[in-house]
Amino acid sequence: MARSSLSSRFRRLDIDQFDENRFVEEPDGGPEAGSGAGPAESEGGPGPEVEAALRQGDMLRAFRVALQNSPVNAKNPAAKERAQEVALKVLTSFKGSEIEQAVNSLDSNGIDLLMKYIYKGFEKPTENSSAILLQWHEKALAVGGLGSIVRVLTARKTV
Repeated sequence: MARSSLSSRFRRLDIDQFDENRFVEEPDGGPEAGSGAGPAESEGGPGPEVEAALRQGDMLRAFRVALQNSPVNAKNPAAKERAQEVALKVLTSFKGSEIEQAVNSLDSNGIDLLMKYIYKGFEKPTENSSAILLQWHEKALAVGGLGSIVRVLTARKTV
């Protein structure tokens, strides 16, 4: 005969944790946590390290610092705006021949972050920024592929 299977051990598994459509807000560490407050000072000017690198002509270092200190997790729109201005300033300072080297130095997460800044720059164009951003987009697309664009357009965290 069959044994009684009234055991409830199988009910200890929370199957809702595997639901793709379940939204769980990730804790915000604020500007002082992990990703930093951005490469901008509190007054709104470029961060000292980025500004120094731009003055010295070390574009690659300025590029890396601007992307490393992006405030993706911050909820402060002013910090995101300052970081976007700094990143756009760095991107527009590059010569066309140096763009490919900078893009090739990034990993896939860096490419996605770069794409976020490119699209943010398209939202608020300045003089001649669209032409330069299109060059950046072309090189980033060649390295990151269409998946990078899809990840950026569907991302919940913005820059």
